[in-house]
Amino acid sequence: MLKDKNIIVGVTAGIAAYKAVDLVSRLKKQNANVEVIMTENATKFVSPLTFQTLALNPVYVDMFKEPRNYDVEHISLAEKADVFLIAPATANIIGKIANGIADDLLTTTIMATKAKVIFAPAMNTNMYLNPIVQGNMDYLKGLGYEFIKPGIGILACQTYGPGRMAESADIVEYVIDSFYDKDLVGRKILVTAGPTIEPLDPVRYITNHSSGKMGYKIAEEANKRGADVVLISGPTNLEPPTGVEIIKVNTTREMFNAVEEHFYQCEVLIKAAAPLDYRPEVVSNEKIKKKDGEKDELNIKYIRNPDIVAHFGNLKKNQIVVGFAAETNNLIEHAKEKLAKKNLDFIVANDVSKDGAGFKTDTNLVTIIDKDGMVTDYPILDKLQVAKIILNKVKELINDKS
Repeated sequence: MLKDKNIIVGVTAGIAAYKAVDLVSRLKKQNANVEVIMTENATKFVSPLTFQTLALNPVYVDMFKEPRNYDVEHISLAEKADVFLIAPATANIIGKIANGIADDLLTTTIMATKAKVIFAPAMNTNMYLNPIVQGNMDYLKGLGYEFIKPGIGILACQTYGPGRMAESADIVEYVIDSFYDKDLVGRKILVTAGPTIEPLDPVRYITNHSSGKMGYKIAEEANKRGADVVLISGPTNLEPPTGVEIIKVNTTREMFNAVEEHFYQCEVLIKAAAPLDYRPEVVSNEKIKKKDGEKDELNIKYIRNPDIVAHFGNLKKNQIVVGFAAETNNLIEHAKEKLAKKNLDFIVANDVSKDGAGFKTDTNLVTIIDKDGMVTDYPILDKLQVAKIILNKVKELINDKS
């Protein structure tokens, strides 16, 4: 994801400097080119050799050290940076940059760069909450500098509160997100995901094999591209995407009601869930007991659930509605029928009987059919790649309506 991106990591003198070791390692695993600038005091916490070994690049500390080449180091580093990440960012470095002080290699390079600058603050809770520090951060935010919110917990000084440097995995994710084209900023997108369940009795229910992975990837991708995302999810074992409002439901009727609550405020509904079409007409208040006898049978009468995507597809005015068709035969024929009947803008069809295209997999094999009848086949792709394709098509439709 960060292949060929130049990430300059600035390490300052805080106890959280040890976390920066893991951070650099994770950035390298994302195939980024990482170069590290340390303040002189930071070297008292972690050796420059540690970062040099992990980054596979020289570590820069002394502004006036004999140069390694003919480039002015603080200028060459500032110009090559795609992202400048300061982690840990102490109150001292934040205050210096806010007040235009450039008295060492790190501050000078930050001042000289035109790249995005991201601070990951780490300091004592009282220091972090100090109105001067908060004022400095607010001022820098107003200038376009970005801050990763610190964690809350017990700090090295044994105080409890905000001030812990964010976890390395979260910082890396933030850096990855910074390279996304924010082409959906301000767009309200409603996504459904996962299965629904319908109870038979207090201990049993019926459901299907949907894992929710496709819908969750769509929600994640839309959020990274700047959209305001509401994810309505049936029961899954998935971690909700960061920054997405999630509404958890169980039954198809609960999912219908949740969609209805948000539909009129959204611009796009992407119906990636696999809700049950039928539910038991009667739900037993007690556990259904089996009976003795070889010919014992259990007969359950089922009734129709509301067809969520058809209801809102036919109700839409200016919204874009996207549906899915999970089939096992006659894929294109059935998908086209659903597209027309449910008044969709386009439908994402897949044959769940094929390898790599069914529920629970991390890949999908899809065909997209639009309302003009255009059929586009795609090879087996990671579900995140499929999410990108779907949202690119959504973006095209948004532009057409503008």
